[in-house]
Amino acid sequence: MKISLLIEGGNMQPGPALSQKIGPLGLNVGQIIQKVNDATKDFKGMKVPVELDIDAATKDFKVEVFSPPVSELLKKELGIEKGSGDQKKLRAANASIEQIISVAKTKMPNLLCKDLKAAVKTVLGSCVSLGLLVENKTSKEVEIDVDKGKYDKEINEEKTETSPEKKAKLEKYFAKFHEAQEKAMKEEEEEAAAAAEAKAEAEVPVEGEEKSAEEAPTEEPKADAEE
Repeated sequence: MKISLLIEGGNMQPGPALSQKIGPLGLNVGQIIQKVNDATKDFKGMKVPVELDIDAATKDFKVEVFSPPVSELLKKELGIEKGSGDQKKLRAANASIEQIISVAKTKMPNLLCKDLKAAVKTVLGSCVSLGLLVENKTSKEVEIDVDKGKYDKEINEEKTETSPEKKAKLEKYFAKFHEAQEKAMKEEEEEAAAAAEAKAEAEVPVEGEEKSAEEAPTEEPKADAEE
């Protein structure tokens, strides 16, 4: 019997979901948690797919750890906790092609890719949802560059280390980019607030405004004078 789980590396905790899956089998939950945490300690801080292969008759089990999702590997590689949340307006980080290659190499055994270049393109696709820049460009632009062979040298040499000089340049560019996008968002929020305020003022009736025909008092008809 196999049970699939997605846990935080090195930090699996007991809970109702786990008890429901393992409890009926009569296994020691604490022992399973300890073995899973030992097996995933190298992926601390990341979500990791784990599969328990359980022999219901003997109560023996094996722990198989799979590579974390590409998004988790990217976040760890770039030292960020989460993506931008709004990839169309915000960027969360600026990756080097070497960092993308590093993630591609780690994940490649689990990807249906014929070679490292194809794996790099797959990782670049995941950069879109996280809102990441790559080499000061959008990941889609870099994917086109990869197709054109711009990064063939780095990919063929499987370069995974970014020089301190290059990293500093990428960080400097991103700092200015981040400042500009924060300013743009602030201006957008101020414009939206001003528009809402103007709309609210336009809906308030002007003091002394004449009442509408429905609200205006009607004059009683005069009775005919007696002859």
